[in-house]
Amino acid sequence: MDHVGTTEQPRPAAGETRRTFYVAAIYGIWGLISAALAVPALIYLLVPPKLRKQSDWIDAGDLSQVPTGTPVEMTFRRMRVDGWKVYAEQDTAWVLKTASNQVIAYGPQCTHLGCAYHWDTAKNEFVCPCHNSLFAIDGKVLGGPAPRPLDRYETRIQGNKLLLGKLQVSAEKSA
Repeated sequence: MDHVGTTEQPRPAAGETRRTFYVAAIYGIWGLISAALAVPALIYLLVPPKLRKQSDWIDAGDLSQVPTGTPVEMTFRRMRVDGWKVYAEQDTAWVLKTASNQVIAYGPQCTHLGCAYHWDTAKNEFVCPCHNSLFAIDGKVLGGPAPRPLDRYETRIQGNKLLLGKLQVSAEKSA
C-alpha cells in the first residue's frame, strides 16, 4: 500500500473551537441586551422622580380689584404634582380687605360638610345653601350645623399681588 502523504491539521487547544466561540458570543450579546433593558427599568423603579420644589405661596390675584369691607370670590390656578404628572387645578378663595388694609382669605368650603358657600350682600353674611349654615364677615358661625368658623388661608402681600399659603383649619367653636 502506498502511503499518500497527508498533512494532518493541528487540532486546536481545548476551549478554542468554533463552537465555544459562538456560545461565548451568544451569551455576551444576551448579557448586553439584558443589561440594556434592566438598567432603565431599575432606574425607573428605584430612583424617585425629581422633586419639583414649588413655592408654598400661590398668586391669587390683584388686590386693587377687592373693595374694602366686602368679600370677593377670587379664582386662581394651583399646580399639583402627583409622581411624574403635574396637574393645574382651579381653586377659589373668599378675600376680604378690612378698613385697616389687612387681608383675610377664607377657604371656599363650609366647615359642616364641605359645600360651597356664598356671600349674601342683603344679609351681610356668608350663607351655605346645603344645610343653612351662616357665617359672619369675620368667619365666625352665626347659625346652622357648622361645627367651627371658616378656614383661613395664610396671606402675604407683595405690591398689589395677594399670595395665598396653606389653608389653616380653624378650631372648634366653644359651646
